[in-house]
Amino acid sequence: MSRPLLVIFLTILVNLIGFGIIIPLLPFYAETFGASPLAIGLLFASFSLSQLIASPVLGEWSDRWGRRPILIFSLLGTVVSFVMLALAHSLLMLFAARIVDGLSGGNITTARAYIGDIATDENRARSFGMLGAAFGVGFIIGPGLGGLFARISYTAPIWAAAVITVAAMLLAWFWLPETVHRTSAAVGSPWRALREVGGRPGLRVLFTIDFLYWASFAVYQTTFALFGQRRFGFDATHIGYLLATFGFLGVIVQAAMVGPIVRAIGERRTLTIGLLFAAAGWGGSAVTHTFWLFVAMLVPGAIGIGLTNPSLISLVSAAGGRHEQGRVQGAAGALESLGRTLGPVWGNGVLQWMGEGAAYGSAAAVLVGAAALAARYHKPPGAVAADTR
Repeated sequence: MSRPLLVIFLTILVNLIGFGIIIPLLPFYAETFGASPLAIGLLFASFSLSQLIASPVLGEWSDRWGRRPILIFSLLGTVVSFVMLALAHSLLMLFAARIVDGLSGGNITTARAYIGDIATDENRARSFGMLGAAFGVGFIIGPGLGGLFARISYTAPIWAAAVITVAAMLLAWFWLPETVHRTSAAVGSPWRALREVGGRPGLRVLFTIDFLYWASFAVYQTTFALFGQRRFGFDATHIGYLLATFGFLGVIVQAAMVGPIVRAIGERRTLTIGLLFAAAGWGGSAVTHTFWLFVAMLVPGAIGIGLTNPSLISLVSAAGGRHEQGRVQGAAGALESLGRTLGPVWGNGVLQWMGEGAAYGSAAAVLVGAAALAARYHKPPGAVAADTR
């Protein structure tokens, strides 16, 4: 692994550990302020809606001024938001904290553009697989620590997340080299760029899949705690440990399996299979009322996410030119944020009115539709070389 790739991996890993810490407890923390399931969904959605507004802007800025300063800025915003979250005394303050984090939250989009800068055609899938592995490791350590610190109080994990994110910011500040050739050329509205980039036939299909996948994933992720609480009586500690197990499975898939599978069957087929595995895991979770069967359903779900994330990101990156990775990843980030905005409201609203099984079942059905789109995808002429068998 090259030094820039190693540093970006470590930076995002440490940041995701901080982010993962608060996931198990945020729904329970919000409930202490009287939040309903729908309000919890809106709390998650407020972060993603803010990202929806900010991601294309941050992506464009990273093309113009460089990846490194934008990444550091986004990490600083996350630290501020965690401090606000820990000091909150009302549900309104929780919303304000999530909005601040979302508006500055270009870290993942910028990291993806950074990898797009340094990746070669031969190691593109593997490089994005390492970013996926950072997600996996972050969601092993983060939720596990969150569950552990939740034994002290709901705010203890949030303070730990703030400290860890400061460490990520220092990593980026001192050791991350710049890659992009900065330009001061006027590039117009980032929303116009989103329309222009998304209008290309290949990217239009991939962006549709991207949106459907992340909306469905947001249903799964943001209802996980309430699903476990209602069906099995889990608390924040149990949720944290289960999410850590889920992250461990994802690391194995993304670090060890993605590369060989992509070489054997191509990125398009890997994406299709990944979506179907995730649908099987979430659909199975919807209908089981047995704890051990529910845990077993984490396996196909983790395999599906592990295959889907890097293959989808790599296909999107390959469909854009090297000179516009910030714009392409910013546009993708905007659509993903839209999915993560609608998903929590959809999932938690369905959970409140129709039950936790209906939330998971509807997400699984949407993933099957996304897999059908992926099976028919073909690389557009002139795209960066990528194996889309």
